Amino acid sequence: MTDDPGTERTLLLLRHAKAESPRGVPDVDRPLSARGETDASAVGAWLARHTLLPDVVLCSPARRTRETWQSVAVGMTGDPPEGGPAGATPVVRAEAGIYQALPQTLLALLRTVPSTATTVLLVGHNPGVSLLSGLLDPAGVPVELRTAELATHRFRGPWSTLAAGRAPRNR
Repeated sequence: MTDDPGTERTLLLLRHAKAESPRGVPDVDRPLSARGETDASAVGAWLARHTLLPDVVLCSPARRTRETWQSVAVGMTGDPPEGGPAGATPVVRAEAGIYQALPQTLLALLRTVPSTATTVLLVGHNPGVSLLSGLLDPAGVPVELRTAELATHRFRGPWSTLAAGRAPRNR
């Protein structure tokens, strides 16, 4: 980790994996489906293979986002076997403000990340994470993240300087 203002930062925006919709269960308490657990673990394996291991994880307190992060973490550790070493354990912050957040709220939250973090994973919900991805990309191309889909953005400078149009999305 570094606090060099010229350091490249990586932001990983992840929409939660597929969730169940059981009758009578409040939206915030919806669990992941079996497919969701598998998909999220595959995201973790992909992150490990590409050495995109987060220093900080910002996660909505909703059950499906917490379970998504747990499955991503399993995938990063090499289970399933195509995963890889997870590296140092990230700082995980449950952030109530992510649930049903507007993109500007998510951007303000990201600006609070310590400058020592080079890679941040935000696990959240649509439409907020998709709108944030479009807001950050200089091309302003809208994106509609599907469940367990990841958008990767990069920029230079501390997190406190992250702004609209300053973090291109890797395509």
